[in-house]
Amino acid sequence: MPVGVILAFLAYASFSMADALIKATGPALSVFEIAFFTTSFSIIPAMLTKRGERWRDMYRLHHPWLVHLRCLTAISGTACVMYAFTHIAFAEVYAIGFTTPLFVTLLSVLLLREHVALHRWVLLFISFMGVVLVIRPGLRALETGHFVMMAGAVLGALTTTILRHVAPKERRVSLVGLQVLYSAIVNGVLMAPSFVVPSIEQLAILLGIGLLGGMGGLLIIQASRQTPANLIAPVQYSQLIWAILFGALFFGEYPDWIAIVGMVIVVSAGLLNVLSEQPRIRWKPRIFFFRIGQ
Repeated sequence: MPVGVILAFLAYASFSMADALIKATGPALSVFEIAFFTTSFSIIPAMLTKRGERWRDMYRLHHPWLVHLRCLTAISGTACVMYAFTHIAFAEVYAIGFTTPLFVTLLSVLLLREHVALHRWVLLFISFMGVVLVIRPGLRALETGHFVMMAGAVLGALTTTILRHVAPKERRVSLVGLQVLYSAIVNGVLMAPSFVVPSIEQLAILLGIGLLGGMGGLLIIQASRQTPANLIAPVQYSQLIWAILFGALFFGEYPDWIAIVGMVIVVSAGLLNVLSEQPRIRWKPRIFFFRIGQ
């Protein structure tokens, strides 16, 4: 097995462990407070491994408005995802999150004027139908977390689409540093009215989330340097396995057979979509909030 694939498995395992810790915090802390601490802590691994770029160049931008817009969509998407993790089943968050490629494709056609082959549209539609099987709207009451997570998927698609346009020309310190800085400011303001001083245990959990997320992002970057992207991108779907495992072990969440069939459809269609893409695949290290760059 290529080294890059192994690193990618470790990266997505790290992301899933971070997500499990987010869910474990529950409603004890607001989503803005969780985002403030975890995003701030996530920059630690990047600071320890920074090479060849200076943080003082963070504001030297080629596409300032788009970079700032990306920060806004990423921060908003983060809040949506964290809310979903603390209010609905672990695996359902991932299943809905995997609709992000559908919205990315729509935006790439509308905004970037990219051509998408018919078979990829078909696979994206099949993947979406798999998500419908997981959440089954109309057959059971949908919770607020389901709608919030769908909004998070749309915001994640916007973030990715903007990143695809600006990443070739922008510095890594700009893409990482500005997002962390803006996240600290925005979440710091929004968390103020309901701020709760974290206990030592909660602070340790928040530190763990940040370190796991930051480390996962660096592992993905290293994986991409050693192995072609078309071998790494499918590994992201291993997160559904972690979601089912962690959900059962720690949160008493057991998806029924219909949901499992839906997840299999999501993963199968997603894998076929990734593997059938001919150009070098541009995938995002994470659909949620630890976006180190591409």
